[in-house]
Amino acid sequence: MSLQYRNIPMVSKLLVIAALMFAFGYAMVPLYKTFCDMTGINVLALTERNIPGAAPDKLTNTQVDTSRTITVEFDANARGPWQFKSRLRSLQVHPGELATVMYDFQNVQNRRMSAQAIASYAPAEAAPHFNKIECFCFKQYTLEPGEKKAWPVVFVIDPKLSPDVKTITLSYTFFEVGGKTPAAPVADARGHVPVGASL
Repeated sequence: MSLQYRNIPMVSKLLVIAALMFAFGYAMVPLYKTFCDMTGINVLALTERNIPGAAPDKLTNTQVDTSRTITVEFDANARGPWQFKSRLRSLQVHPGELATVMYDFQNVQNRRMSAQAIASYAPAEAAPHFNKIECFCFKQYTLEPGEKKAWPVVFVIDPKLSPDVKTITLSYTFFEVGGKTPAAPVADARGHVPVGASL
């Protein structure tokens, strides 16, 4: 028997397996939906289910305090010859509301550099209530000469913040790591500078 004829059964099996895998992948969505409906574990899809009284407006995040508005101002500083700025000067948010602001950074030097941003807040009492979910200040970055980066800061302000606070200034200072400029003050795990630390 020639090699060509001996490969026919193997090719046939592989085609059947490929067809079964495609069918399984195609059936995954309805199977998953049925499984979630039976077990009730798909809490993120409650708006798709016909539940009396579960209108979408009643399933919104109840942690957002829509009765208050806080103005968040964004300040960007660089200790060194590079460009660093926020795309927004300010943003109005409700306590408990998730918000995002983008920052642009460029190494304008003709050498590679490593840098890290440190955050500070005004008034200082806002710091424990300003929760960053995503932030470039969590780690150091190395940029090549002329390299540009765009970084998001995703944050939420705790509704427990004093009602007297109407405006928060979020200020970032970018320090070069291992450079000739003064070293950055040590920040905690959330990127906060201790009160009284010099920037």
